[in-house]
Amino acid sequence: MVLGAMALTTILASALWSPASAAQPPRPGQRDWQNSIAAAPRPGRGCYTATYPKLMWRAVGCVSAPDIPQPPHRGPRPLVIGNGSDIAARVPSGFISTAIGSFDSVVNVTSESGPIGNSGPPIANAYTLQLNTNFFASTACAGSPNPGCQGWEQFVYGNDGSSGAAFIQYWLLQYNAPCPAGVGWNTFSFAGDTDIYCWKNNTGGAVGVPNQPITNLGALSLSGQANAGSDSVTLFNGATAYTRVGDNAVNAAVGWDTAEFNVFGYGGNSSGGGTASFNSGAALTVRTRTIYGGTAAPLCVATGFTAEKNNLSFGTPAPAMTSPGPAVKFVEDTVGGAATTCAAASTLGDVHAHTVAGLSYDFQAVGDFELAQVGPDFEVQARHISGAPTWPNASVNQAVATRMNGTAVAVCGGPRLVVDGRAIQLREGKPLSLPSGVDIWHTGGAYVVTDQSGNSVRITPHSAPDYMDVSVGVGTWPTKVRGLLGNPDNNVGLLEASDGTVFRVPLSFEDLYQRYGDSWRVTPTDSLLAPCGTKVEESNPAKPFFAEDLEPKIRERGMSICRQAEVQDAWIDACTLDVAVLGEKAAAVYVGKPPPVLDGNR
Repeated sequence: MVLGAMALTTILASALWSPASAAQPPRPGQRDWQNSIAAAPRPGRGCYTATYPKLMWRAVGCVSAPDIPQPPHRGPRPLVIGNGSDIAARVPSGFISTAIGSFDSVVNVTSESGPIGNSGPPIANAYTLQLNTNFFASTACAGSPNPGCQGWEQFVYGNDGSSGAAFIQYWLLQYNAPCPAGVGWNTFSFAGDTDIYCWKNNTGGAVGVPNQPITNLGALSLSGQANAGSDSVTLFNGATAYTRVGDNAVNAAVGWDTAEFNVFGYGGNSSGGGTASFNSGAALTVRTRTIYGGTAAPLCVATGFTAEKNNLSFGTPAPAMTSPGPAVKFVEDTVGGAATTCAAASTLGDVHAHTVAGLSYDFQAVGDFELAQVGPDFEVQARHISGAPTWPNASVNQAVATRMNGTAVAVCGGPRLVVDGRAIQLREGKPLSLPSGVDIWHTGGAYVVTDQSGNSVRITPHSAPDYMDVSVGVGTWPTKVRGLLGNPDNNVGLLEASDGTVFRVPLSFEDLYQRYGDSWRVTPTDSLLAPCGTKVEESNPAKPFFAEDLEPKIRERGMSICRQAEVQDAWIDACTLDVAVLGEKAAAVYVGKPPPVLDGNR
């Protein structure tokens, strides 16, 4: 059995991608100029442009802002980016004064299309760049009877396929009264919902921007500023900046601590947000930078705020951090398939483990085990069964269970889904949304369980032989994770037993199983796996079991299959062992998988 956990956000191996038309980001000198001109005061509350290298804003006429709402997220988190499923940067103290969203890498992006306002046919190059604040308590809610009313601010660049505009959109969420009169607020409600929302664009129109086809995405960045006296939005296109001063309508300066940036659909309606659909093979590396008065890195939080979406999902593992910062980076693409998360862990096939710090190691014990514990509201357990009689020193996942916000979800052999003790049948692609905020999807043969904090578990059952792959995603990073997929102090060279004993990798065979592994066995009273049967065998392997322990002919065949699938050298041994124990299909999970930070078996 192999356990695996990895930081989720990742740069994809360059060998997988051959850029078709990737726009280049601004040169270093232009970046410095962008930072300087963004901080330069605007002459007034109008529209302005600036051109590199001049540090001077020039007044231009404004254009009409799109009369289209960009509504807040609502309903289940999807398995693509948007509608609450995203990666955001939360500052460790104080409030954000400026945030900057950009793309470090734009690869194989050749086309994109989407409807306008979530209605009508898709339009080529129709999309928005959004830099969104979190929801926060706002003085603008003073007239609301709802104590839960919140303010929200969006810094937006909208491209409708023929022209562009940068503007600010303000929201009063669940205002639940007639919107304030005389200052431009519009009333909005979701279909089938009685809550009243209020939204408006900044007065005086938007700053016009020439049409930006999606192939120019790498040259674009979006900046939002909010302080006690004013706010503004700025779009950069390489050597040119376009800015619009706003109304400061919701006083974001005293509530903005989390920033979400991404490319989304062009607006929404009462049914929700529209979707920006990219071509197959598209991959983006997104950077969200925060300025808040400190230099410490922001927290990564697996959350988002807008209802608009794109058709990309998350890749693994994390891209290397580079300046400028403080910032959060992550990769999204059309093939990643991971649920939104800031850190991920997985046990794959004939269980090879990958921890949240990037350590891979083999763990072939049999029984119920704690894979991950994250605070009081999230844990994951797995049942490992023996590969005997053919493979007595190997084990595989037979069942997986999780507890999120008090909701217990188990996937048993069959497969069979059990939620809070009740058997459930899910239709493909239609989520089950629970009052606890937990959503359960059945998609592509896998079960995906998520909560509103961005924690996730993806369970993929296989048959003939029966086993399960499981990936665990952590919604906030850095955070403390305990269990077989955890690492003390996020140190890739350490493992921690349940009693706090820390072991340095590699462990002796005795320490791995009798001291470390046995400490993470789950007792029947603490088990989430009871719906899958209560009688559980417990044992440890008699000796280590690696690819080199296979018979030569079996090893050579398995290795040949893995190499034909173009599995990277770092995973050849694990892939070879899985193919031998589980069959040829086991190689698929390793195709394109980036290497671990550290191989704990060596």
